[in-house]
Order: sequence, then structure tokens, then C-alpha cells
Amino acid sequence: MEKISKMWVGPLSADSAYVKPFRLYYVRNGKEKSWDALKVHDDVSIIIFNTTRKKLIFVKQFRPAVYHANVASDGGDLVNIDIDKYPPKLGITIEMCAGLVDKNKSWREIAREEILEECGYDVSADQLEEVLSYRSSVGTQGSKQIMYYCEVTDNQKKFPGGGTGDEVIDVVEYSVDEAREMVNPKNNTNSPPSCLLGVLWFLMNKAPKN
Repeated sequence: MEKISKMWVGPLSADSAYVKPFRLYYVRNGKEKSWDALKVHDDVSIIIFNTTRKKLIFVKQFRPAVYHANVASDGGDLVNIDIDKYPPKLGITIEMCAGLVDKNKSWREIAREEILEECGYDVSADQLEEVLSYRSSVGTQGSKQIMYYCEVTDNQKKFPGGGTGDEVIDVVEYSVDEAREMVNPKNNTNSPPSCLLGVLWFLMNKAPKN
């Protein structure tokens, strides 16, 4: 992970490629109402299980929004954030491999590319098993996400992974027991709900029995 040395909050640019805020107006039971929402890209996520070593493959990365939320929940100064008081590790998440649906390609092909770019495994699209299709962040976004499951082997590992361009992603491997601890109610985690859902699905449907 790169060292985060400074962070501050500023206004959102109108030309953001990822978030478009808008206000939706509608009439319900004869009364005009409004709702503030965000237009964002749909996305794919993939539960990856290495059958050679019986490990689940996740990605670890710094999420600025998670960091900001942790500072805000503690009542910290959001204009000039105190990095010493609030270390960057507060924004580190463990997630499934995932990616935006922002290309003129099938969802399955986008998922295949994300597995290669983020985790370094070269798989075929027909290796991907569709698990669930659902809507996320229904209060503000309602974006669609499709979750896939993919089994890989060490022979399919072509390079370390880590993302492309300016992405800074670490590939991490969890044993089945370590993954089970992610959904232990006694543990607090920065992992998103989709990741925890994927872990639960794996434990119920695919985890080795022995």
C-alpha cells in the first residue's frame, strides 16, 4: 500500500466520471415529493477460490470514502483531517475482486478482465458462475451488481495482479476458516456488504466439507 500523507475535503466537480448527483421529483398519493440520488456505474464482483491451495482470493485497498466515514463518525475535523490521529488504515478494506461496467462488453467478459487485472488469474468467461443479481445502495443509487463465482488454479496465475493505471491494490488470500471469521458477528470489518454476502454464499454452497 502507498503511504497516505495528507487528506482534505473539497467540492465535487460537475464533470466527475463516476458520480452524478441529481434530484428526482415524483407525485405520491397526490403529494409532490423529491429524492436526492446519485447516478453511478453498475458493477460486477467475483468470489474467487483457488482450488490448488484452498484459498479465497480478495483484494485489499485504501477507500477514501470509508476513511472519511470513519473520521466523521468519530467527530473528526473533515476540512483538514489529522492523519496522525486518524491513521490511513481506517480506510483499508478487504473486498472481492470487482469492477465497473463501463465498457461496451458483456458483464461476464468485464468480470473476466477484472480477475486478470486485479488478481492476475487468466480465466475463460465460461468459468464464471452467476451467483446473484441485485441492486446496491438502494437509498441513493440503486445500481445493479452481478456477483459471480470462479474457481482458479495456480497454473492460471499469470502475474501478481494489483490493478491497472493508478490503481493500488494488494491481492490477499484467506483460508476458509479466515474467511469464516469475516462474517463472525463479534468482528467489526470495513468489508462491504456484497463481500460478506459473497463469503456467506461460498460457505453455504462451495466451501470444502473436510
